[in-house]
Amino acid sequence: MTSAMGAVERGAGGALLADAQKDLPLLLRQMEQLVRLESPSDDKARCEQALELVAGWAREMGGVVRWYRSRTHADSLEVRWAGPRLRGTAGGARQRPVLLLGHLDTVWPVGTLARMPFRVGRERIQGPGVLDMKAGVAMALAAMRLLLAGGAAGRPVTLLLHGDEEIGSPASRAVTERVAPACEAVYVLEPGQGPEGALKTARKGVGHYRLEVSGVGSHSGVDFEAGHSAVLELAHQLLTIASFTEPASGLTVNPGVIGGGTLSNVVAASAWAEIDVRIAKAADAGRIERKLRSLRVKDKACQLEVSGGINRPPMERTRAIGTLFAKARAVAAEMGIELHEASTGGGSDGNFTAAMGVPTLDGMGAVGGGAHAASEHVVRGELAPRVALLAGMLR
Repeated sequence: MTSAMGAVERGAGGALLADAQKDLPLLLRQMEQLVRLESPSDDKARCEQALELVAGWAREMGGVVRWYRSRTHADSLEVRWAGPRLRGTAGGARQRPVLLLGHLDTVWPVGTLARMPFRVGRERIQGPGVLDMKAGVAMALAAMRLLLAGGAAGRPVTLLLHGDEEIGSPASRAVTERVAPACEAVYVLEPGQGPEGALKTARKGVGHYRLEVSGVGSHSGVDFEAGHSAVLELAHQLLTIASFTEPASGLTVNPGVIGGGTLSNVVAASAWAEIDVRIAKAADAGRIERKLRSLRVKDKACQLEVSGGINRPPMERTRAIGTLFAKARAVAAEMGIELHEASTGGGSDGNFTAAMGVPTLDGMGAVGGGAHAASEHVVRGELAPRVALLAGMLR
C-alpha cells in the first residue's frame, strides 16, 4: 500500500483520511494499553483481560457485547453496532452486517515486554503483538469512531475477536463459523502483506500431522540383530514424505520436527515426526491425507501410525473476493492510496470464512514487519490511511 497523505483534499475519502489523522493519538493510546496487556494464547485469563478491555471501549461507543464462553481456551467477544434501517422493506429490515474478524492472543510469553518494550518512534511502533495483531484491533475501533461520529455506521457492523487464533483456533473456529454466514463480507484485521501492506486475497490451507514409528528395541552391542530401528524406519519415511511436495501446485509437506530413540547403544524402539502441510486448493486436502495415511513400512517388523489433519481450509481467490478487492482499491484511490493484493502461505481465521463462501478480504490491519520476531513493528505513517480505508469499506 502506497499512501499519499494530503494528496486528496476534497471528497469523502479525503475527509475520512483527515479524520483518521486527528484520531491517531487515541488510537496510539489504545494500542499501547493492548500491547502492555501481555496475552499469550495459553494464558486464558490474560487473553480474556485484553478482550474485556476492548469490550469496555466498545460499550462506550454504543456497541452491544456478547460473549462466547469456553472452558478450555479464552472466550470469544462479539460486538454489534446496528446500522440504519432500510427504506421500503417490511418492518424496516436492516442490511446484513460486515464482519470485522481478529484475535488478541499473541505468540509471546509473559515477560517479553521486559526485553521488547512498547515504543512509539517517529517511523515505527514496536512491541510484542503490536503488528499481529493488536494494532488491527485498535484500528477497527478507530474506524468505527469515524463512522459513528457522523451519526451512525453506514451498515450494521460486527466485531468478532478470539483468544486462540495463534494455536489454530481450536475453540473459536465454531464461533466464527456460526457468526460469519449471516454477514455480507468479512474484513480480517491481520496485518497487510509486505512493505506495501497488500491485502490478502488468497491464503494456503494448513495441516498438522504426526507420524509415530514403533520398532523393536535391543542392545546394540549384545543383541543388535534382534532389534528393528524405529529411527532408521523414520528416516526412510521422511524421504517419502518429502517427495509429496508439489511446488507447482502450491502443495508443501515439511517434516519440521523429529525425535526418537533413547541411548546410542540401544536400537531405537520408537521415533516420531511432526509434519506441516500447506495446500493452495481445497481439492488437495483429501489427496495429501490419502498419501500420508497410505505410508507403508520398509522394515516389516516396524509399525506406523499417522494422526492429525488439515485444520484450516485454504482461502481461495474467488470472483466474489476479487470484486471485494476491486471495491477496496477504488475506495483507497479516493484517498490517494495505491492498493495491492497478494497471496500467502500462512493461515488465519479468514480461511474459515472464505471456505464458507463469505467474501473475505484479509490483511486489513496494520502495515509493518517482523511478525512473531523480535523486530515486530508497525509503520506509524500507514496507520491513518489504513483506518480510513477500513472506515471507507464499512461505509
